[in-house]
Amino acid sequence: AIRDNTEAIAKVLTEEQGKTIADAKGDIFRGLEVVEISCNVPAMIQGETLPGVAKGVDVHSYRLPLGVCAGICPFNFPAMIPLWMFPPAVTAGN
Repeated sequence: AIRDNTEAIAKVLTEEQGKTIADAKGDIFRGLEVVEISCNVPAMIQGETLPGVAKGVDVHSYRLPLGVCAGICPFNFPAMIPLWMFPPAVTAGN
């Protein structure tokens, strides 16, 4: 949806923030990279099991969501910074 609507989002950023169209598109593109990486987060947060670390000792690690998260975004990057914060948090279960 972001890639398909880059023109419309860039136009809104230009109207609301005073960025140039090229600057707004770059802002969206850099944020979109994080959105694409976030699609793999569920595979990255599975945790791990290390059997036989010592005699009768196994190690298990669990990666659990933090819960409710919030982000404060600067006015000069109205698309990029939220796209850096919220997709990883949401895909991690927060």
